[in-house]
Amino acid sequence: MRISARNQIAGKIIAIQPGATTSHISLELPGGTVMMASITNEAVADLGLKVGQIATALVKASDVMIGVD
Repeated sequence: MRISARNQIAGKIIAIQPGATTSHISLELPGGTVMMASITNEAVADLGLKVGQIATALVKASDVMIGVD
């Protein structure tokens, strides 16, 4: 599959925390940094995601926001 997202980062799924409608997927990147994605439970099932599986994070965003108190 070809997609337009240029920011593609491969890593290993180290945790899947399901919620009522969405799951938090923790992806460990090379070097040990952990990236988290929030996706629907349906998407987790459709993709067959499992802890230990290699997956790719695709980042397509026009803004990244950070806030502090």
